[in-house]
Amino acid sequence: MERNGRHPATQEYPHPFIHEVKLTRAQRIRGIVLGSVLVPPRILMTVLCFLVMWPVARLRLAGLSEEQRSRPVEGWRRWLLHPIMLGLSRLAFFFLGFLWVRVKGRRAGLKEAPVLVLAPHSSFLDMVSLMPTQLATVVSRSENTSLPVIGALLEFNQSVLVSRTDPESRRKAVAQLTERLTSDGYWPQMLMFPEGTTTNGSALIKFKPGAFLAGLPVQPVLLRYPNKLDTVRWTYKGTSWTQAVWHTTSQFYTNVTVEFLPVYSPSQEEKNDPNLYADNVQKLMAKALGVPSTDYVMEGRVPVDKLGGLSLPLESPARKTLKLLRGNGLGAHEVEAALDRMIDRCQSGAQGSKVSAEELSSILGLTDTQTDVTVCDFYSKDEIVDLRPIYLTVAALSGCVSFKSLLHTAFTLFDGEGRGSLSAEELTDLMGALLDFPQRNTAELYAQASSEGRLTEESLLRVLTTHPTYQRVASEYMRPEEAGSQPANGKNNNGSVHNSNNGSLHHNKKFE
Repeated sequence: MERNGRHPATQEYPHPFIHEVKLTRAQRIRGIVLGSVLVPPRILMTVLCFLVMWPVARLRLAGLSEEQRSRPVEGWRRWLLHPIMLGLSRLAFFFLGFLWVRVKGRRAGLKEAPVLVLAPHSSFLDMVSLMPTQLATVVSRSENTSLPVIGALLEFNQSVLVSRTDPESRRKAVAQLTERLTSDGYWPQMLMFPEGTTTNGSALIKFKPGAFLAGLPVQPVLLRYPNKLDTVRWTYKGTSWTQAVWHTTSQFYTNVTVEFLPVYSPSQEEKNDPNLYADNVQKLMAKALGVPSTDYVMEGRVPVDKLGGLSLPLESPARKTLKLLRGNGLGAHEVEAALDRMIDRCQSGAQGSKVSAEELSSILGLTDTQTDVTVCDFYSKDEIVDLRPIYLTVAALSGCVSFKSLLHTAFTLFDGEGRGSLSAEELTDLMGALLDFPQRNTAELYAQASSEGRLTEESLLRVLTTHPTYQRVASEYMRPEEAGSQPANGKNNNGSVHNSNNGSLHHNKKFE
């Protein structure tokens, strides 16, 4: 199979990280009435199930040495305790309203497929899929082990634990995962959510390669909630997990279908390239679900679109900033004047580009002090903000400057020694400011733009405006909000880059 053939510059997909349960007035009243009756006893009975599961889970590994815990549990600890835990788990979900779990297809045996890959990932309630998979081993955040009951259940499951903030932990988890998947049946079957985070199910986000590193066959598993009211999902924004639980348990019942697709055996090319393997399985599952497959991921708790190693935020801080500025009465001329003041400050060697919220308010010409704090929050996690990404992103989206001139400004700002070329680290910083998101992997872009040995402004402009992968940065992602027939931003109506030398405003004259 070939790599994902979608063209990012010509397709737009639904935002998969936002879900809001929308209720009519009648549904709201019905939810309050039924919730008052159903939710308290259901939650109580579910909690009782988990309280019974807690000591059973602890008993499974009680008295075992560290070495014994590193091997699959056998003997009475498995044939006695495993069915008890499976029954209690099913009972807990029964009390939550999952009265039955519909299963389609056949679950492959351990030797056929050592790993099951399940999508879409909607919420923690997806654990209902553990029942038809016979409590398959899972991968979980190591931080979850400190949670009451949950930590004991992960211990019972002998889960692979990983800390998202610790690179060494991730390396150990990958090694442990590979060891288990290649154990030829020694370890139980694993269940993995390759999306790595929850979505609203409108599209499949990019699969992480963990389940595909071993190059062994996998069985794709589809999880559907065919209900009139979509209550189960809990995403980056929208309905909270407490609301999801309330809405779900206030229904008479919640339908769920677990569908096992045929085992997918990788080609030699896919075995050599886990990312290709993951992309192709993602496309297969998306087609079966009837939804698009995307390159969206959650990176640092921010939804982004991956493009040749670059991370493009789905929610642009510049767009929110422009909306705020316009809401405060700043027109096009006032925004342009503010951009002038920003670039003046950035090129000031004494003061530099870092400012406080109070200084930003003066530069933007704001009278509402709350607005400057809000803008700072868009671009920084502390009280000091870098003006460079604000200038570059707002200038691009406001249409005040052509992309060529904007790149000239960015290049000059990050060419610290005035060499006329950028190092790999400087390119990373430049792209981070241009896209207003930290870039972790610009190696591919650097290789393309420095093919002649040096990364110059001309070579970077050429790659960003002609290379089919990176054209999106200039032609779509940084397209002004209001495009005219031929605006000063140097783009035409279809968003393609206009490579004329015209349209360079006086902001950039200072660098020429």
